[in-house]
Amino acid sequence: MFMKLFLFVVLLIGVILPDRLVFAEGSLFAEGSFSADGSLPADDSLFANGSLPADGPLTEDKQIRIGVLSHRGDEVTQQMWSPTAQYLTDTLESYQFKIIPLDFAEIAPAVASAQIDFLLVNSGIYVNMEVLHRVSRIVTLNNRIGDVPLNIFGGVIFSRKNRHDIQTIRDLRGKNFLAVDETSLGGFQMAWGVMNKQKMNPYYDFSSLSFAGTHDKVVMAVEKGEVDVGTVRTGILEKMAANGTIKLSDFKIINPIKNDGFPYMHSTSLYPEWPFSKLKHTSNALAQKVAIALLKMKKLKASTDNNYEGWSVPLDYQLVHQLFKVLNLPPYEIQGQFTLLDAIKQYWKGIVVILPFLVLLTLHRQAVERRHLERKKSMHALENQHNVILNSVCDGIYGVDMNGHCTFMNRSMETITGWKMQDMDNHNQHELLHHTHEDGTPHNAGECPVYLTFKDAQPRFIADDIFWKKDGNSFPVEYSSTPMKDHQGDIIGSVVVFRDISDKKAAEEEVRRHQKEVAHMARLNTMGEMASGIAHELNQPLTAIATNAYACIQLLENGNSKPEKLIDVLEIIGLQAEHSGEIIKQLRQFVRKEQPERITTNLNDLIEEVLLFIKPEVRKAEVKLIKNLDTTISDVLVQPIQIEQVVLNLLKNSTEALQSVVKENRNLIISTGMVGNNAVIVSVEDTGPGIDKILKDDLFVPFITSKENGLGLGLSISQGIIEAHKGKLYLDSESTKSTIIRFSLPIAG
Repeated sequence: MFMKLFLFVVLLIGVILPDRLVFAEGSLFAEGSFSADGSLPADDSLFANGSLPADGPLTEDKQIRIGVLSHRGDEVTQQMWSPTAQYLTDTLESYQFKIIPLDFAEIAPAVASAQIDFLLVNSGIYVNMEVLHRVSRIVTLNNRIGDVPLNIFGGVIFSRKNRHDIQTIRDLRGKNFLAVDETSLGGFQMAWGVMNKQKMNPYYDFSSLSFAGTHDKVVMAVEKGEVDVGTVRTGILEKMAANGTIKLSDFKIINPIKNDGFPYMHSTSLYPEWPFSKLKHTSNALAQKVAIALLKMKKLKASTDNNYEGWSVPLDYQLVHQLFKVLNLPPYEIQGQFTLLDAIKQYWKGIVVILPFLVLLTLHRQAVERRHLERKKSMHALENQHNVILNSVCDGIYGVDMNGHCTFMNRSMETITGWKMQDMDNHNQHELLHHTHEDGTPHNAGECPVYLTFKDAQPRFIADDIFWKKDGNSFPVEYSSTPMKDHQGDIIGSVVVFRDISDKKAAEEEVRRHQKEVAHMARLNTMGEMASGIAHELNQPLTAIATNAYACIQLLENGNSKPEKLIDVLEIIGLQAEHSGEIIKQLRQFVRKEQPERITTNLNDLIEEVLLFIKPEVRKAEVKLIKNLDTTISDVLVQPIQIEQVVLNLLKNSTEALQSVVKENRNLIISTGMVGNNAVIVSVEDTGPGIDKILKDDLFVPFITSKENGLGLGLSISQGIIEAHKGKLYLDSESTKSTIIRFSLPIAG
C-alpha cells in the first residue's frame, strides 16, 4: 500500500510540476526512484538521490564480490576494474573486494542466487535487476574523455566508409546487422530505439541479425567486411583507435548526432552511465561505506588510470524505463494501469500528509528555473563559439529555410559573392545566387538542388555549376546541399557549402590544351612514319604528269598534234594533277591542329579519306584491304580530324600486326553499320596473331605497348577522343579467330 501511495505522489507531481526535478550532478529524483511496477527500491528506502538506507548488519563474508558486465571480454574487464577493487580493499580494510566478470547471460542467475554482493552493469540490465531482484543503485559511473568527466553515454551505428549504399537509418533494411547482445543497452537497445522511430524492427527488417558477445568483436567484424552494419556503445571506436587496433577513417557513422556537447561519435540519444548497485542481501552499512569511498575515488589515481573519472551520486534511469516501454522489453512486456483517480479514492488520507512535501518541491522548482537561466547563458556562449568556428571556414556556407530564404551565412560567403546578410534577408536565395545557367538560360527554381534537398531529405553534391555575385558576374562552383533538422528531427531547410573552382577549371582547361598538343604531335609522328609511302604515292601521278607533258611536246614538234590526241593526253595530266593535289590537301588537313567546332558528317566519307593515306603502306605490307561500308548509316556530329586520327591509328596497328603472319593470311577488314537507331559502329578486324593476354587489361593505358619502338599513346589518345564524343572504344573480347577493335558514336540529333 505504501509503495502505491508514493506512486500516486509521483503522478500528482507530474500534474502540478510538469518540469522534471533535477538534483545535483544530474541525478533525477521524481520517477527514477521507483520501480516500473510501482515497488520501492531495495530495503523500502528512497535511494535515487544518493541517500542510503538505514544500516543493517554487516555481511559475515569478508570477501566482497563485485559482478561486472564483461562486455569487452574477461581479460579487459579484470584489467580495467581490478584497481577499483584494490582501492576498496585498501580503503575498507575489513574487507577484500574481488571482481567477478559476467557475460550477458550470467548476470541474472548470479544476482538471483546471491553469488555476488555488488553489481556494475549497463543501465538496461540494471533496470531489469531493479524491478526483478530489487537491486539498488548507490553511485553512477563517470567516464573520462580527456579531462572531461561524463556520466552519460549512447550508442553508435556504423559501417565501413566505402559502403556508399548505406547513408541513413532507412538504408539498413535488408542488410546484415551485428550487435553485442540482446540485453546490451549501448550495444543494441539504443540503436533499436532509433530504428523504431523510422518504423523499423531489427528482427524483421534485416537480412540477418546476430550478436557477437563483445563490442570489440562487433567492430572487427565490420572492419573485415563480415557484416554490413554494426552497433556498439559510445567510446569503443575511439578507444580501439587510440590503442592502434583500428583506424577511425575506415568507418562511417550512420545517423550521426552533432553539436550536443557530447565528445564521442554517436547515433542515438544519451542515457545515464552504468550504475554501481547493491544486491538485496548486501548490508546497508557496507553499501554506505562503499558509496562514500567511490564518491571520493575521483581524486585518486586508481580511477584515472582506467579511463574513468570516479563516480557521482546516482542518476535517474527513467529514460531507460521509457525506452524499454516503447520497445516492449522486459520488464514491460505486460503493464498494468494505475490511474490518478484510483490513487485519490484509495489514498486520500495520504494526500494530506504529502501536501507539505509538495510545497518543498515547489521551492525546489524555483531553484531549477534558476539553473535553467544559467543554462541559457551557457547556450548563448556556445552559440558565439559556433559562429567563430563557422566564420573560420574558407568555404562559403549559408542556410536556407523551407521558403527559400537565407537564414545565415559565414564570412567566406560574403567575401566570395559580395552578398551581405542584409541583402539576403527576406529574399529568395535562388533568385539572387542561382537564377541562370552558364549558357544564359533561366534556372527553374523547382529544379534547384537546394530546394530538392529539403523536399526529399536527401543530401546532394553538385560537382560543376555556377553562382552569381552581387556585381552581376558568375563564377564556377562545386557545392553540397544537406538537409537541416530541428531537435525533433523534422526538416527545416538546407545547409549549402560551396567552393569557388575557378582555378580548378583553369587547370582542367590547361590539361585539355596540353592533350590537344599531344594528339597533334602524335599525328605528326604518324605522318612521319608514313612519309615514304605517301612520297611513293605522290611520285606516281607526278611521273605520269611529266611523261604525258613530254609526249605533248613531241607531238607538237613532230607535227602530229591532232587536237583529239592532245586532249586525251592533257586530260590524263589533269586527272593525275587533281589526284596529287587531293593527297596533299588531305595530308595538310590531317597534320594541322583540329578546330574545336564539330560538324555533321558521314563516317564512310572520313574512312575513304583515311584510306587514301594508308593504302601505300597497306600495299607495301602486302595486306589485303577489305571494305564493308554500310551506305545506309546515319550522320554523326564529330571533329573530322580527330576521328580520322582514330581510324588511322587502328588501321596502322592492324597493318603492323599482320607482318608476323604469312602473306596469304594478311587480311584487314574495315566495316561500318548501325547499332539500333542511336549509334554508328566502326569495326577494324585483322587476321594477325592477336593480342597478348597480359596486355589485354592494359590495352588502353598510356605508355603500355608491345612494339619495340612504340610509345603506347595511340590507343590511349584514340580512347580519349572517342569518349570525348560520347562514344566507346573497346576490344571485342568475344572474338576468337581474329582481333577486332570497335568504336561507336552517337548519331547527330
